[in-house]
Amino acid sequence: MDQSSRYADLSLKEEDLIAGGKHILCAYKMKPADGYDYLATAAHFAAESSTGTNVEVSTTDDFTKGVDALVYHIDEETEDMRIAYPLELFDRNVTDGRMMLVSFLTLTIGNNQGMGDVAHAKMIDFYVPERAIQLFDGPAKDISDLWRILGRPVKDGGYIAGTIIKPKLGLRPEPFAEAAYQFWLGGDFIKNDEPQGNQVFCPIKKVLPLVADAMKRAQDETGQAKLFSMNITADDHNEMIARAEYALETFGSDADKVAFLVDGYVGGPGMVTTARRWFPSQYLHYHRAGHGAVTSPSSKRGYTAFVLAKMSRLQGASGIHVGTMGYGKMEGDADDKVIAYMIERDECQGPVYYQKWYGMKPTTPIISGGMNALRLPGFFENLGHANVINTAGGGSYGHIDSPAAGAISLRQAYECWKEGADPIEFAKEHKEFARAFESFPHDADALYPGWREKLGVHK
Repeated sequence: MDQSSRYADLSLKEEDLIAGGKHILCAYKMKPADGYDYLATAAHFAAESSTGTNVEVSTTDDFTKGVDALVYHIDEETEDMRIAYPLELFDRNVTDGRMMLVSFLTLTIGNNQGMGDVAHAKMIDFYVPERAIQLFDGPAKDISDLWRILGRPVKDGGYIAGTIIKPKLGLRPEPFAEAAYQFWLGGDFIKNDEPQGNQVFCPIKKVLPLVADAMKRAQDETGQAKLFSMNITADDHNEMIARAEYALETFGSDADKVAFLVDGYVGGPGMVTTARRWFPSQYLHYHRAGHGAVTSPSSKRGYTAFVLAKMSRLQGASGIHVGTMGYGKMEGDADDKVIAYMIERDECQGPVYYQKWYGMKPTTPIISGGMNALRLPGFFENLGHANVINTAGGGSYGHIDSPAAGAISLRQAYECWKEGADPIEFAKEHKEFARAFESFPHDADALYPGWREKLGVHK
């Protein structure tokens, strides 16, 4: 059934829709299945995303038609399809009238992802008007709160050197806490990896007191504050809350230095919102494990990593992993810096839409996945700043001297970039950074040819 007469209006102008402030706009890369008309398929997609079905029904009235989602732009050659969704379509909380991300996802990438007349449809950007921005939680805490704890300036406080306890699974409580202590002697921030939680060989109630003690000892020895991001991911919100409350009780006077990590993609928006609302005084760390199932460029459905990050700011993530933009081991390229810009700035041009955030707190880009001191200067140069959290697991625990030396090498890489120094010349005066060349010789060979001769290191 061709529904283009109802669910498409190509006379609508995008600038007018944005100025009106009454629609969320979504841009997709959409291709119809063989034999289907582009506009008719787009209209069917909009119908399925809002008020329509595959037949005429007797219960439709004039008001219902007023909240139809409308296709307002198509370009078959570039597979560009854009849809305007009236704000009234989206579900609102009974308790406080606020918007919810699950409703946004249910409509914009719900049943339409399984339609037989669609070969593929992937959301690449969306626009949120000011009224909708007001109705989402946004972050309660941001990187400035971490800088304050670390004794840094709260504006442009710079790079936070972090790690993930390695191996990601398999350590018992005592070696886990010792690994944390060894890194904290040189670094700032430790996070649980995404599967770490309450394994039978490393139960939370045994390991957390040891980690809290390790934090205190490292702080005493270095005279510097330390940060720990604990994974509270669980199927049940009550279990999440129980884990978080136990952590705050255990860390006691250092509880402000505890962030809560949630596996936000596999756990879903409800998990993120639960953490955001129950613990607004803690930094909320969004781990996006599993997202590649839909965001990978090889996937033609779902949404992109850019869309995922943008949604995370709306729902209140203080920080989210954004990949390594081609400088680490994960999928991505240098142009992915737009993901960081969109979540950290008050306004930014996305792939399609120019988004204003109207003062909503920023979400910190968290950089993780195959990074080490040698890769950081190029990463910072591409991004244009270093106001990020970097969690380098192998880059710390793989350092030839110690995890503390690995952490110091990360900090020194930041100083090298900040000073605009040549990395090899900088290494001659900074031992930990120099030893990173020997620790990661494959990267050194690729990034800094001739380093052995210049640093006096022989194979």
